[in-house]
Amino acid sequence: MPNKFETGLGRNPANYQPLTPIVFLERAASVFPDQIAIIHQSSQLTYRQFWDRCRRLASALAKRGLKKGDTITVMLSNTPAMLEVHFAVPMTGAVLHSFNTRLDPAIIAFQIDHAESTMLIVDREFSKLVADALELSKTKPVVVDYDDPNYGEDAPYPKQDRIGALDYEALVGEGEEDFSWRQPDDEWDAISLNYTSGTTGNPKGVVYHHRGAALMAYNNTIHANITPRSVYLWTLPMFHCNGWCFPWTLALTASTHVCLRWVRAKAMYDAIADHGVTHLCGAPIVMSTLLNAPDDEKRDFSQTVSFNTAAAPPPESVLSGMAKAGFAVTHLYGLTETYGPAVVNEWNPDWDNLPMEERSRLKARQGVSYAGLDAVDVLDPETMQMVPPDGETVGEIMFRGNIVMKGYLKNTAATEEAFFGGWFHSGDLGVKHPDHYLQIKDRSKDIIISGGENISSIEVEDAIYMHDSVSACAVIAQPDEKWGETPVAFVETKPGSTVDEADIIEHCKARLARFKCPKNVIFGEIPKTSTGKIQKFKLREMIKTPENNP
Repeated sequence: MPNKFETGLGRNPANYQPLTPIVFLERAASVFPDQIAIIHQSSQLTYRQFWDRCRRLASALAKRGLKKGDTITVMLSNTPAMLEVHFAVPMTGAVLHSFNTRLDPAIIAFQIDHAESTMLIVDREFSKLVADALELSKTKPVVVDYDDPNYGEDAPYPKQDRIGALDYEALVGEGEEDFSWRQPDDEWDAISLNYTSGTTGNPKGVVYHHRGAALMAYNNTIHANITPRSVYLWTLPMFHCNGWCFPWTLALTASTHVCLRWVRAKAMYDAIADHGVTHLCGAPIVMSTLLNAPDDEKRDFSQTVSFNTAAAPPPESVLSGMAKAGFAVTHLYGLTETYGPAVVNEWNPDWDNLPMEERSRLKARQGVSYAGLDAVDVLDPETMQMVPPDGETVGEIMFRGNIVMKGYLKNTAATEEAFFGGWFHSGDLGVKHPDHYLQIKDRSKDIIISGGENISSIEVEDAIYMHDSVSACAVIAQPDEKWGETPVAFVETKPGSTVDEADIIEHCKARLARFKCPKNVIFGEIPKTSTGKIQKFKLREMIKTPENNP
């Protein structure tokens, strides 16, 4: 039967364009050319200048043969260069891959090889780390040094030697200002690659598409209440899920980025007071840094600052302290596979009048879906049926919609497993309350979230097992007021050994990034089932006792 609504004209350039966030920056430069786009220490860029530099960089990359299907990898801090690559790289059709700056050389080398990096842009703060990784990698990308002119005299780390064949500013200078950038052939084309921390073995490469990145920018605008007057402080690392897609979001509204290389209290308070910061995102460590700052580092400011956090829900004392300091905290939840947070604890103003204990209970919930999700729900992973909204029946939290990844790079089996039954399986176990707000009850993969970073308990356990004195070990998350969670290790030692806590921690530091090492080590017999399986739920009960929870 013919469709009466067909007009005789199909999709064409006049009525259909693939979604991409690149157009947001092009529009901002056209409509708000003199609006301040980026502030970095003493330097500023307008939207006209920002767009010009991105086009020049994209032109230079294209001249050097970068094209669709290539990977451009970056090891950069929250600097203007990191914002520029978020637009310039996809303008060539290539894919942006950002390193977590806290990784160790072995994992960095794995990612270079797995992503097949064609070019690698490296901030001089991390030159030695990347050089060590390149010694281990089989792939040999063209290396570009980024020399931040606003590195700062008070830098906690000195600049390291150049390791590249090119200089970033010289590369930008090679480009043409009238470069005709490449629209994606399809909005399903990849725009970026972000690696998970990995629970077993190597991390998985999460592929984002142009459509999801554009839609996530719209979602952030709605749920973070971003406007043209918004001033966003970069306390969240831009390597985390492309900064939760905020590099693209702020272009949509022509808002202002304030770059921050190192998250330190005085720099944050100065930026908030001097630049009128209205928004920032971060882990509990950022809140702790702000609240515990010495009085001589704090500054007064008149505006209320919106603070989005996606780690464990902050305790009432922290929320109260943040409110008194001028910050309004919103609790979010998501994964790398969902472009960052995609669930928000949408707060009902009527709840403000509830007793503190009840408010704390409500604030501990993860919340409801972003507008851009088709659905987020709690399902029985065996039957794929939704659990009843009773706040008690545990199932797996699953996502479905346009802000879910394309899949895992070169890992068909993991992709098919993650998308079984037409839903993305988060691996997080939770419940659905009668008002349909979700709440996580456990992490099925035993991931520890410390300072906003994911730590695999299995990876830490593997490192501890390499110690000659260890016969058995288990690592779980221990609540931490500063970091949200930190690893705590339970260790059984071999007969006659004299190993102590310091020995285990130093042993781990030689094999892991420091933030992954256990903060505490508890020695003794580890509870197991009759078949020898370690019972982690009993360990979680054990750390609740005062003697085991320093």
